Amino acid sequence: MIRILFICHGNICRSPMAEFVFRDLAEKRGAAETFFVRSAATSTEELGNPVHPGTRRILAQHGISTAGKVSVRITKNDCDSFDHLVIMDENNRRNLAPFLENNGHKVSLLLNWCGETRAIADPWFTGNFEATYRDVLRGCTAMLDKLLTKKG
Repeated sequence: MIRILFICHGNICRSPMAEFVFRDLAEKRGAAETFFVRSAATSTEELGNPVHPGTRRILAQHGISTAGKVSVRITKNDCDSFDHLVIMDENNRRNLAPFLENNGHKVSLLLNWCGETRAIADPWFTGNFEATYRDVLRGCTAMLDKLLTKKG
């Protein structure tokens, strides 16, 4: 089983969006059992809070539910136990550093998976959940394709 942890600042917008989009894509490809997918925050600001209404709304438009998800913070154990630590921007990388120890090789930007080096814009600030969804979908699709090709 391939273990993936999507990471952003508060775990209410981008990382849960990536978690649920990736799960949905894997399920539709018949590969849900291949992956263990979660998301977490680097900060404590939103701990225990549900997914942002904008993220819930855009995912619901695509038939994806986030029911039951609340913000959690990453732990050092997560960095040890997950195969891929997928961040949304370089600020996440800096905030993740205290948890990494010898696991820096597991970290990638989500859009790295489709050959880009730019960040996923934070809709908390931009208000543009549609643009964030498009980028998350593109990154998750490329990641799933590469991991399934590598596995097969």
